[in-house]
Amino acid sequence: MSSIDIIPITRADPVGVRTTCPYCGVGCGVVATPRTATDVAIAGDETHPSNFGRLCVKGSALGDTVGLEGRLLNPKLRDRATGALSDVSWDDAIGTVASGFARIIAEHGADAVAFYVSGQLLTEDYYVANKLMKGYIGSANIDTNSRLCMSSSVAGHKRAFGEDLVPMNYEDLELADLIVLVGSNTAWCHPILFQRMMKVKEARPDVKIVVIDPRHTATCEMADLHLPVKPGSDVRLFNGLLAFLAAHGATDAAFVDAHTDGYDAALSAAGAADIEQVARDCNVDAHDLLNFYRLFTRTERVVTVYSQGVNQSSAGTDKVNSIINCHLATGRIGKPGMGPFSFTGQPNAMGGREVGGLANTLAAHLELDNGNHRGMVQTFWSSPRMAARAGLKAVELFDAIEAGRVKAVWIMGTNPVVSLPDGDRVKRALDKCELVVASDIIEKTDTNAFAHVLLPALGWGEKEGTVTNSERRISRQRAFLPAPGHARADWRIICDVARRMGYDGFDFDAPHEIFDEHARLSSYRNDAESGVYRAFDIGGLSDLTREQYDALQPVQWPLRAAEAASGTRLFETGRFSHADGRARFVATPPRAPVNAPDSDYPFVLNTGRVRDQWHTMTRTGRSAKLAGHISESFIDMHPQDALACGVREGELARITSRWGSMIARVQHSGGMQRGSVFVPIHWNDQVASDARVGAVVNPVVDPVSGEPEFKHTPVAVEKFHVTWHGFSLSRSTPVIDSVTHWTRVHGDRFMRYELAGRNRFDDSHGNHHDWARAFLGVDDPHADWIEYEDKSAGVYRAAHVVDDRIESCVFICERPDLPARAWLASLFDKEHLSDDDRASLLLGQAIGKGEDTGATVCSCFGVGRNTICNAIREKGLKTAAQVTACVKAGGNCGSCVPELKKLIVETEMAQLSAG
Repeated sequence: MSSIDIIPITRADPVGVRTTCPYCGVGCGVVATPRTATDVAIAGDETHPSNFGRLCVKGSALGDTVGLEGRLLNPKLRDRATGALSDVSWDDAIGTVASGFARIIAEHGADAVAFYVSGQLLTEDYYVANKLMKGYIGSANIDTNSRLCMSSSVAGHKRAFGEDLVPMNYEDLELADLIVLVGSNTAWCHPILFQRMMKVKEARPDVKIVVIDPRHTATCEMADLHLPVKPGSDVRLFNGLLAFLAAHGATDAAFVDAHTDGYDAALSAAGAADIEQVARDCNVDAHDLLNFYRLFTRTERVVTVYSQGVNQSSAGTDKVNSIINCHLATGRIGKPGMGPFSFTGQPNAMGGREVGGLANTLAAHLELDNGNHRGMVQTFWSSPRMAARAGLKAVELFDAIEAGRVKAVWIMGTNPVVSLPDGDRVKRALDKCELVVASDIIEKTDTNAFAHVLLPALGWGEKEGTVTNSERRISRQRAFLPAPGHARADWRIICDVARRMGYDGFDFDAPHEIFDEHARLSSYRNDAESGVYRAFDIGGLSDLTREQYDALQPVQWPLRAAEAASGTRLFETGRFSHADGRARFVATPPRAPVNAPDSDYPFVLNTGRVRDQWHTMTRTGRSAKLAGHISESFIDMHPQDALACGVREGELARITSRWGSMIARVQHSGGMQRGSVFVPIHWNDQVASDARVGAVVNPVVDPVSGEPEFKHTPVAVEKFHVTWHGFSLSRSTPVIDSVTHWTRVHGDRFMRYELAGRNRFDDSHGNHHDWARAFLGVDDPHADWIEYEDKSAGVYRAAHVVDDRIESCVFICERPDLPARAWLASLFDKEHLSDDDRASLLLGQAIGKGEDTGATVCSCFGVGRNTICNAIREKGLKTAAQVTACVKAGGNCGSCVPELKKLIVETEMAQLSAG
């Protein structure tokens, strides 16, 4: 029996279920209350220590994503000759996977097969997948999409601390006096943690926030200082800080002497404390750089938060260690309110790290390249064999598939054709692969198009297990919906295949049994005497009954068997996980990014997330609420760069690298440096004709971590010529074959398409009327058809009405300045169109009581830009809090507050300019 006190909290009320959000690594608690099989009320869990009831807009919209539209509900096999998929039984599907893998292993060896898994898996799923591949198949060819977001942190932690340890707690953000955010648009990517920081700053205005980022993001709107560093210069900046600390006597010599090694070499590699030279190298203002260095020097309680802008780099591990070096040098680690803090991107990236989900690690923070560790795990598992060397990391794995060295791959819960760099190479690899298996919840994805076997997995709300967030807190993810169709839990699918392959050790009947084995392995021979001490130890959670597991509260590790409760602060005694107990400084001489811009590809491409979407949009793309903020992919660039490329804001452009190209609409956010462009990662071939930025991204990786370089790809930008722009709203799917470029946007009662074409409309090439009717699928000559055309202006508008209810509409113009979409969307809510409504369709703008609310700013409450700006003007609003009180925007998750502040300034400036 576990020594930890278990308090039942499964139910929040008679019907509400406490679970966790499936998005970012914050790990927010959620209360889900099913009303029907596809209608779920979502609220934040006020008892969960990660969010205390707050949810960002993506979490708040989880109820929009639980429907079965597009779900994979049956196992399917693809006919090799025709490419058609057909439903099969689970027995046939499991047999096909097991026999296929077994045959390839027998013919070509264990390293000819691979798993590619995901931070969307629960820890129990991850555990059995790792056990099967490394301990039974005998290969380490199991890697994860978490390789793409946090493996540089893993490598940096292991080099510095001797183990992959995040030494921080969320409460440290509230205890710090200086928070440094490096390569992290926290306001958009981790909004609940950002709101915690903002609350602290409101209560303690002396708390300083510094943002280090090439872009001026929403996070910068709330910062005291923004250092817009040159892309790739982070190591130089933090080496300069280390040298500055040493030169000004700000290091903790006693801590360095007693608890670390390698300081002199790291300081030597850092170079001289020359502010002017560092400022030139990083392309920042020398006064601002000195201000930051002085703040860091004079402030004891400093937390340095870093995320993908640091990790996703060909020098990502060195960036991580250059940050850690500064905290070790000052002894600002292992104490409240200070230390380096990696914010993970996925809900269970940390859980995957615990169970050895990476190709170069073993379960329970043991090392694959250590024979003693391998023997320990093999003994614990009683497995027939153990992988003897590190497997293939994500990028090299798909290179090996293309080369034919890996002949079978099982992809679980991820979409590598979209998410990996050089995405077209991933396509070529999967097209050549002898056996591609995909476990997924969605049938049609860019990756699943190449699968020979599709296995329907349970999704969020349907599966049971645990996840671990960025502060090492384990939380339960609980089912509140029935399993749809024939979908099964990932752990069960994996165990079924393992047993069919003849392997013992997979006779689990429920996830709590897997968790128990995971917990017991974490404490197995985990002591200083054995020589394999690990800080990761959850032995205190072993031997849980099913009831105790079901009732498990959020708990932070380490939690050893002898401890009654968690709460140990890592490194508070100055003991680290290297064999001698000492931390290591790592020398990080700066090096230029691989593949520098040149005359053919003069710009640096940076990629990342937008506020209201997640990964490849298979979930968030279903929510009309989330589609309102940013509906299309875009190329964000400086206005002068756009002018030099011959493109204007709002026009389409093609962005090209040596690896591929994509098309998106140009915008000027005001946040881009000259020479840099930004494109979001989410859009794919299921929702847009050609907006998959992974096809463009440089496939170079960090030599230590294997993490790809998503932040520094040389690209060129050119105008994408079209003859017209348009959009359509329709209750049914239009015929898009005649459209050159399109993006699909989910609406409440319709599907919206943003359109552009090269076909001409004149007497010799056809006319608007015939094209629009064919596009919308209207073949009835007597249909209620409303249309307007101005040939001289190149404008055409049409709507199809059925029983006085709008069925579809399409708007076309030779220029990209088209009517607003918001008021048109509101017409689809009406059962009967009024005369004013019909007139507005012809006019192209709302009349009468209609109002164009503008593009969505606050997705939580659906508040548009025009509504906010009108309120600011008419009521003289001066603060974001006043805007919230007036129109509710910013009153829930707060992730739009930076945008509200920006709108206040822009509106005031516009009023001053108008006189």
